[in-house]
Amino acid sequence: MKLMTYIFIFLPLLLFAQVDPVEKDSTAVEYYYIDGDSIPVSIIDLDAVLVLRKLKFDSKDDRIRYLILKRRTIKVYPYAKLAAERLVELNKRLETLERKSEKRRYARIIQKYIEEEFSEELKKLTRKEGQILVKLIHRQTGKTTFQLIQELRSGWRAFWFNNTARLFDISLKEEFNPLHVSEDYLIEDILERAFQNGQLERQKSAFPIDYFELTNKWAAKTIRN
Repeated sequence: MKLMTYIFIFLPLLLFAQVDPVEKDSTAVEYYYIDGDSIPVSIIDLDAVLVLRKLKFDSKDDRIRYLILKRRTIKVYPYAKLAAERLVELNKRLETLERKSEKRRYARIIQKYIEEEFSEELKKLTRKEGQILVKLIHRQTGKTTFQLIQELRSGWRAFWFNNTARLFDISLKEEFNPLHVSEDYLIEDILERAFQNGQLERQKSAFPIDYFELTNKWAAKTIRN
């Protein structure tokens, strides 16, 4: 309530405030002019830091399952990150091409390059690691693996690959939904902790993910995998 009070008091003032930077002893000082009066404020811009809650588990088995999920997530995330980077590069290049034949030819080159570079590594993934990878590809690209195959190959190939993946209990149409799927929330929690401790390089998700909203929803629930 105190926070809301401060917001309601100062927000109208800040809306009509003019901000001018002033150099003072090699330190930038900003002055807010409110109704003709200046208020000097020294400002240091800091990146926002999420304060993560301490994890609590109902049992030793739950904790072990979480650690296994963590190991798998840490392992496959770099592949999802790289897929997003390749997709950005591909789209930028395609925008410079005018003819459809040129776009198709370039897309085939990229697709072949990706397959040759990562196919052997991806074949080593377990079924569960493959499931997590499919979800993380959606997190990083905003598109399901099925949709990406449709764009890089024909719809028939996408259908075929999806049915083949189902033999291993992997749906290429799987989406990442941490707000409604408990395992996805745990994956997001694992990623955020890994980003903060430097274990993984942060890459912004393709769609907004409110970690505080997720934590508030799932904190009261039992952490299970």
